[in-house]
Amino acid sequence: MTTLAERVLVACHRLTKAGLHRNEAELDAEVLARHALGWNRATFLMRRPESPPPIFDARYDLLVKRRCQREPVAQITGAREFWGLEIEVSRDVLIPRPETELLVETTLKFLEDRTGPWRIADVGTGSACVAIALALEFPRAQITATDISQTALAVAQRNVATYGLTTRVSCHLTNFLDGLSGPFDLIVSNPPYVSDQDIETLAPEIKLFEPLTALAGGPDGLGPARTIAASAVSRLHPEGWLVMEIGAGQSPAISAIALQAGIQLVSVYPDLQGIPRAAVMRHPEQR
Repeated sequence: MTTLAERVLVACHRLTKAGLHRNEAELDAEVLARHALGWNRATFLMRRPESPPPIFDARYDLLVKRRCQREPVAQITGAREFWGLEIEVSRDVLIPRPETELLVETTLKFLEDRTGPWRIADVGTGSACVAIALALEFPRAQITATDISQTALAVAQRNVATYGLTTRVSCHLTNFLDGLSGPFDLIVSNPPYVSDQDIETLAPEIKLFEPLTALAGGPDGLGPARTIAASAVSRLHPEGWLVMEIGAGQSPAISAIALQAGIQLVSVYPDLQGIPRAAVMRHPEQR
């Protein structure tokens, strides 16, 4: 009898040969097995010494084959956890990253009143993971989520509906802040920030499977940041904040971008790896 644990070990070897690091291969092999079985981790750990159900082998083999082709696990399973929430993802949206949770954490530092009727714009919403997290943290907030991709907005709208937020999170097809007047108490964004020269160096999971429009930020990666900072000034409430994710090595340029846009740079907060990641700016009239 071949056990479930043995089948997962074979899959791990296949994934390692496909180019994944051993630790990643072990995790992905287990996640895909649990997805194929519809089990949580506790059930999987308890039953892995057993022989798997008859339907498992064919289903699991297909999932592992997709991962060997470097398709991201989140796209294979159709979901990724963000801020403790299960968020639907597809090839039409950027897969939520742990570092993007810093946008939510940082917002909580500056919008201290959780019950305030805040007006928030989530620019380049993608899956709407940030918009949904903020809507749940601020139960009276009204959030406008924008994206340039209609297919991304379809995913966003499904996620918003899943969490019962359709009356408080509205999705709009537009480029960044175009067509929005505000004033907003907060503008938050995880814009494209990969430079042209770095696009080709991205991992296959990113370069081949995630939308280029959500990644490419122009020659230096900061084109979208400049556009958002410049357009935020006229759309922020005088006491409003702009919180924006940036890439590794881009922190020194943010000061010049803020100065050129006429907005005040307050701080740049690091992520868990110590990389400056969340740039916080405020309306120029705020003291």
